[in-house]
Amino acid sequence: MTKAHYETKISRNFSIAMVWINGGSNMDIEEKKGINQILCSLLTRGCKGFENLAFSEYVDSHGAELNLETLEDGMIISLKSLDEHFNKLLPLINLIINEPILSYNQFQNVKKSTINTLKKDRENPFNITFEKWRKIVYLKHSYAYNSSGYEEDILKITHNDILSEYENFKNRNKYLISNNLKIKNKSFDLLNQNIDQNKITHKLESKNYNNNPNLLNRFVSTYQKSNQIILMLGNQTCPISSHEYLPLKILESHLSYGMTSVLFKLFRERKGLTYEVGVYNPCRKENSPFLIYFSVSNKNALLAFEILSELWRKLLSSPIIEKDIYLAKIKLKSSFLISNQTLNEILHRKIQYMGYSLDQNYDFINKINHVNSADILKVTKKYFKRPFLSISGDEKICNEINKIWIRNF
Repeated sequence: MTKAHYETKISRNFSIAMVWINGGSNMDIEEKKGINQILCSLLTRGCKGFENLAFSEYVDSHGAELNLETLEDGMIISLKSLDEHFNKLLPLINLIINEPILSYNQFQNVKKSTINTLKKDRENPFNITFEKWRKIVYLKHSYAYNSSGYEEDILKITHNDILSEYENFKNRNKYLISNNLKIKNKSFDLLNQNIDQNKITHKLESKNYNNNPNLLNRFVSTYQKSNQIILMLGNQTCPISSHEYLPLKILESHLSYGMTSVLFKLFRERKGLTYEVGVYNPCRKENSPFLIYFSVSNKNALLAFEILSELWRKLLSSPIIEKDIYLAKIKLKSSFLISNQTLNEILHRKIQYMGYSLDQNYDFINKINHVNSADILKVTKKYFKRPFLSISGDEKICNEINKIWIRNF
């Protein structure tokens, strides 16, 4: 039987436009954390020519999606609609950025909604554990704080604060990307963007990751009556622009991608220990977090932490064998290719790269091939020697884990 090669050209009848605005929660004012989240939410609550409900109805009547998101390093505005409506809807992006209404009444509504969301988030023990972990890891850097802010800070934010923050917002760099041929690969003149590079006010100071002997500053616990222990162990690492970024992504793949991953085999397949286990390693413009997290029953908590401690020591002392590196690379490449199957994810990654001043067409897959086990061992020794631990759960078990922590780390 002869082999046939088929090429499929994807035909789309919809368009997406995404805008990246430099500066997200990293621009929040001290003691008013969440101000940029509120500002971002307010942008779609009315603009020139459209009151709040009229704006929503206009978008919905065309079957379109308009989303805004506040991240640590920036904001993303995303518009998606059928091609036949796209040109009518695209000017909305200009209006919400340059001529939003920012009314007092809508500000009060957004403020109340934000507080309610934060209250619900506090019910999740994973959120609590992570909040405390990043506070000891990043100290007073902007990455130490929740992008949505905190209830006590939100209560202090006034309407005048929002108007003042908007003046700052107008001067931030803005970038556009779209699959629509009429605006593709063109500068976004529609936004009247400021060509001067915006200076982020908060900078992460250079620190020696291996030189903090004080275990108390690297451990935090939250006591609550519960049948499970939640644990997060890790450190800040490097920016996405660093040559150390890919070795860490390969390590993440090795540890957590699929049923062949180290964490799955250690904690789920062989021991049946954990409810949930994985790695959190998002890309950031500055030093990205890298942590292993799991939830485990009280009776298995001490054993699970001993196993994790042994794995951590192994990552610091022994190179990963070549066949495991090869498998980790295959899984990482596959995840990247899968993410390339949706236009939304492709544009999201590209606009984020633009905001980070990186090459949109960065040859991710080819770069992976040049990383070896020695590169991975080098970065683990640099970033993992003095990790930070956050745990939550039963007080007695947390204290027992603390004893193991002191002994092993």
